[in-house]
Amino acid sequence: MFIKNALTESIKMLAERTGVVIPVYFPPAVDSSLSEHLVMDNLSLLLREISSPTHIVLSLDGEENGLDIVQRIAVATGVSYCVGKVNRGKFQGIVHGAAHLLQNCDLEYLAVVDSDGDHFGNELLNFIRCSRHMAEQTGNKENLVIGRRISKHRPMGFLRGELEELADRILLDALNYHAVIQGKPLHWEYCNALEEYPDFHSGYKLFTKKLAEKILLGEHFRAGVSEDCYYRHAMEAVMSVEALENGGLIGCVNRSTFNEQPMTTFGSIGREQFIADKIIWPCKRLSIPFSFVEQWFTNHAHRLLMHTMQPYGRDELNGIKKILYREFGAEDVWQPLSQQPLFV
Repeated sequence: MFIKNALTESIKMLAERTGVVIPVYFPPAVDSSLSEHLVMDNLSLLLREISSPTHIVLSLDGEENGLDIVQRIAVATGVSYCVGKVNRGKFQGIVHGAAHLLQNCDLEYLAVVDSDGDHFGNELLNFIRCSRHMAEQTGNKENLVIGRRISKHRPMGFLRGELEELADRILLDALNYHAVIQGKPLHWEYCNALEEYPDFHSGYKLFTKKLAEKILLGEHFRAGVSEDCYYRHAMEAVMSVEALENGGLIGCVNRSTFNEQPMTTFGSIGREQFIADKIIWPCKRLSIPFSFVEQWFTNHAHRLLMHTMQPYGRDELNGIKKILYREFGAEDVWQPLSQQPLFV
């Protein structure tokens, strides 16, 4: 398993052959001072690891959402930036940033890092080492490495931690179902040592360059969902699913988080739609029959601790379930969660 000189070569790959996309968004109506500070924190750590500041790009989603801030940061740090004229969502920011960086033929890896200050550049070396290890062992040089949060509840809070677990578990079911239909078993051995399911919705990811080009610069599959679903809510699932659909492998490495995220917009968005969309897009993209989606939801909803919060937890889950029924055209047969074990 140990490869001679692997560490030295990985350090060089990170320093010289890795690009980083940081999607950013500074809404005009919100005090952006904390957001700007957190972006600078992100960059401070990344610039210690990446030799050329221009291999890091701030990708602004909508020119009215902080162009002056992005330009100020770029002047201060030497990083590059690009701007999407219209605000569309985080995935658009990632796509534009990738298009900007992947013109550089010297790059071999592309990292996608959230701008909230909770993704530490000094840990990116482990992503490179994991990617190279997977390629060495399997012969498949195209892969995605996900930075797995050791705890979801502590950085994100109890509610979001529970709901992301629900979305992750259903996504794993959907991928395994699709693999059976396709007759192509999936490789989870580079994830399973850490947890029962990959942390698909983590905002810290590393792609090999060719896989990034296929996913981000190739054809995009909306699967009939809304733009908000695809570009804002389900974008982490999009990158995970398309990595597998394009022949890549997925691996996971542990990463640190703050005990409490410095900043989050989770409480200000429609939570039920936000989580439902993380389920809707991949299940439609993979052509999953709704009867399976429905049963998977029931299977995993009852294992969540939030189900014990009466009545609030169950009400939240039923709200998500109702959206799933509506989006899959089964609203007329919707029923609230009821079936559950008698004893635990």
